[in-house]
Amino acid sequence: MRRTSVSLPTRNNQHDPYEKPARYGNRGARHSAVGTVEKLKAAWMTQSQRSRYLKTGGLLLFVVFLLYYLVPSGTSEPRQIPFAGGSQGSNNGQTPSDASYGTTKCSKSIDKSKPIVQYALMIDAGSTGSRIHVYKFNNCGTTPELEEEGFWMTEKKEGGSGLSSYKTNAEGAAASLDTLMDHAVETVPDALKACTPVAVKATAGLRKLGPEMSQKILDAVRNRLETKYPFAVVSKEKGGVVVMEGEDEGVYAWITTNYLLGKIGGPDHTETAAVFDLGGGSTQIVFEPTFKSPTGGMPEKMVEGDHKYKLSFGDRDFELYQHSHLGYGLMSARETIHKTLLEDIHTLNPKDSSWTALPVTNPCIAPGMSRSVAVKLEKGHVLGDSVTVNMTGPSSPAPAQCRKLAEKILVKDAECKLAPCSFNGIHQPSLDKTFAREDVYTFSYFFDRTEPLGMPESFTLQELHRLTDQVCGGRHHWDMFMNVPGALKELEGRPEHCLDLNFMMALLHTGYEMPIDREVKIAKKIKGNELGWCLGASLPLLSKSSGWTCRIKEVS
Repeated sequence: MRRTSVSLPTRNNQHDPYEKPARYGNRGARHSAVGTVEKLKAAWMTQSQRSRYLKTGGLLLFVVFLLYYLVPSGTSEPRQIPFAGGSQGSNNGQTPSDASYGTTKCSKSIDKSKPIVQYALMIDAGSTGSRIHVYKFNNCGTTPELEEEGFWMTEKKEGGSGLSSYKTNAEGAAASLDTLMDHAVETVPDALKACTPVAVKATAGLRKLGPEMSQKILDAVRNRLETKYPFAVVSKEKGGVVVMEGEDEGVYAWITTNYLLGKIGGPDHTETAAVFDLGGGSTQIVFEPTFKSPTGGMPEKMVEGDHKYKLSFGDRDFELYQHSHLGYGLMSARETIHKTLLEDIHTLNPKDSSWTALPVTNPCIAPGMSRSVAVKLEKGHVLGDSVTVNMTGPSSPAPAQCRKLAEKILVKDAECKLAPCSFNGIHQPSLDKTFAREDVYTFSYFFDRTEPLGMPESFTLQELHRLTDQVCGGRHHWDMFMNVPGALKELEGRPEHCLDLNFMMALLHTGYEMPIDREVKIAKKIKGNELGWCLGASLPLLSKSSGWTCRIKEVS
């Protein structure tokens, strides 16, 4: 739908009540002649003005006509994030109704429509486990301030502890969130529980289960939250308990990061940071590209498509590039790399499967280490639907061969229908040309696999490359980690650490085509608050239009 709105200036030609009427004295003809001349002059000016207005109106209509046909159709409308901020406030703010809650930051909220304190609950139902964030905000200023954050997660278990691990046991999946909700009950003051929204966003794990099985789990979760707990569950229409779209996952992570950095939601209009989130089942990239010059083959703006995300947040409009690469999360990448290796070996030995019972040399396992791996294959495969093999490291380090396997699954030679592309045929503006100097934040598994090995908060891809080679070298190359607390235990307990780092290196440098000297930041928290998409998804819940109402307490 094309919408064109043109506001034309209006002119008021009504008689001025303060203008004095012409008066004639006793001089008769002379004054009468003067009056006649004045009338003729006024009539001439009026006709001249009419002509000028007609010409101006015709020109404006022509401009409108051009706009209608020249503005591209299908331009996406901005995604409106109902963010509780931006108003100037008043002196009639709310104060706490009792002493059980409040804030030390102010004695009353900035506006009477806003409570002084608000809580929001967000459950991240990931592929490997579920986590809850309990956020406390104050409304002392025009933008809600995150004051406290509680964070708890389900216990890890073999096969994962996420909702998707329960598959057909929908009630069991719903009950797995009880331990998280119990923490919320203990944290949120009783006076605020009924007006505290809770939402559940599932990610890649439930996406892979399929719509029927995942919907049964989501329905069971909603029913349990509505019947067992005192909080206000966000409505179905507003996505209260859903499998979250990959694009929203990335954009909410972008909001979280830039909100905590103070780059959005405040008075400063500084350049925003990019986010690269590496989960278990998918990975997301979101950044605000800058098309500074149309020279050198560069377009003047981002082309239309699903990758373009127009966002209104607070008092600013953003035009973001986003994409969620399903199947390229770290756990999915591990599975695909192992499968690719087995397929390569099978191609060399199409009629012999005896090798599957022997140790399989895997360049992505460090020398001297091994691991039993169950590899899923296509249904009806000669080797079976799945095969379990003993993946064993080579006699000498082979990081380059491992990286080749990681690059192979990126499918860089896939058809690129809308250039330029990153990998697997997906369009992406060039980071080198449209986002050359701004901050890049990487988190989730990017942080989990590098920070324990002593990597600083900021490093270049070249330094990540060297770290990868050292890890893939095996125990004889690990002396540098001896003085890093916990590093050797981390490496000893994770034979696939070489694989993980090679995939990250391939994803950033080969996949996203980030220059080798580009600096990236790793972070788990900013200002003591967890990174990820949860905070970005919780901020809209502070608005009255986000799909929930305070629960009415039953009177017995």
